[in-house]
Amino acid sequence: MKKSNDLILHIFIFVTAQLAWFLLLGLWIYWYVTNYILLNKVGGKISPQIITGTTNIIALVSGIVLLVMLSISMSLIFVYLNRQLNLTRLYDNFIANVSHELKSPLSSIQLYLETMHKMPVPRDKQHEFLNLMLKDVKRLNHLINSILYLSSLEQKKMVKQVTYDYYVYNADSIIRQVIGEALSEFKFPGKSVSIEGHVDCQCVIDRNWLKIVIKNLIDNAVKYSPNKAQIDIRLSTGTKKFYIEFSDQGVGIAPRNQKKIFSKFERIYNPASPNVKGTGLGLYWVKQIVAYHGGKISVESAGLNRGTTFKIALPIYEVSKKRYINRLLRLSKKYKPAMKVSDE
Repeated sequence: MKKSNDLILHIFIFVTAQLAWFLLLGLWIYWYVTNYILLNKVGGKISPQIITGTTNIIALVSGIVLLVMLSISMSLIFVYLNRQLNLTRLYDNFIANVSHELKSPLSSIQLYLETMHKMPVPRDKQHEFLNLMLKDVKRLNHLINSILYLSSLEQKKMVKQVTYDYYVYNADSIIRQVIGEALSEFKFPGKSVSIEGHVDCQCVIDRNWLKIVIKNLIDNAVKYSPNKAQIDIRLSTGTKKFYIEFSDQGVGIAPRNQKKIFSKFERIYNPASPNVKGTGLGLYWVKQIVAYHGGKISVESAGLNRGTTFKIALPIYEVSKKRYINRLLRLSKKYKPAMKVSDE
């Protein structure tokens, strides 16, 4: 309700300001026209030196241009402020979600430790408690890393501060290997994930960041599939790029929300999965990491409950974006003992 009231207030202020500008412009034109008519009536009785029509026209045109410029400037300021207010709202939601996500595992760890401290616990139960606490620690570590990743991405220094591990790989081999590593962290039945196609080319990637991309897309498919997740991964090669497509049979994305999902802190509510938790950063990272590799990511969905397909396009080495990719390789060589060329 508060968001709706704020939006109405901002729109009211903007419209009022615009009306004020147009009213001033109207008064200005009225003043010029009335003076022009008056001068025409009494023009014969006044010395020609006094009548300066050109000056009046210049003043009128200058005033109109100034008012138009002010109006455009105000419109741009309004759009910018509206975006900042929306970002602030999303940031507040992010803080609330992260606070809850941090508190939950900490409370769980505290409970297990207090139980073990205050009373004797059988050895088998101790192992169970330790495993649960390790699980909560991993969850906390993931959240903390999420915040660190966000910080590095925001400063546009992900490559510079975090890693310079861009190397030349056989695209098909490294993609299948990284997908296998990512899938090992999820519990999937044998036939719930399929990989089709091949990419017979070389690429330049950071395998650690590629793994984060793939893990986020798999995690997304799992979270937003009410029934058992079915993920179809397709690999293909174009003229200058190769493609990785992730398709699921989940809840889908409404067309109006498909552009929003890559925005920072953005979380789209879906009635089919109302209890899904998250920070709203996963797909934002995915888009940024793919961009740092010189690629692009897009999303396709026929609508709600009709599944989603994410398509990643990455440049083929020595064919596309040579200058950018070679720069990544030079920097990797500079910050590492030796550059690795792998056929993994």
